[in-house]
Amino acid sequence: MSEQKTTVETCVDNLCEQGCSRVNDYIDALKNGEEFPEVAGMSALEREAVLQQLVEIMAVYDGSCDS
Repeated sequence: MSEQKTTVETCVDNLCEQGCSRVNDYIDALKNGEEFPEVAGMSALEREAVLQQLVEIMAVYDGSCDS
């Protein structure tokens, strides 16, 4: 397995470091097709992959950041 992270993995890691509430904002932005610096230059497929990974990660919180 490669030690290099993919663009998607790196982006997801960077977004998650910003905290639960911000991740929810990023999910909403991605769902609305909005662009923000962390996904600038990514393909639509890569953005969809970022969105799916963020949704899966946030499912642990069951819609609340209070956990």
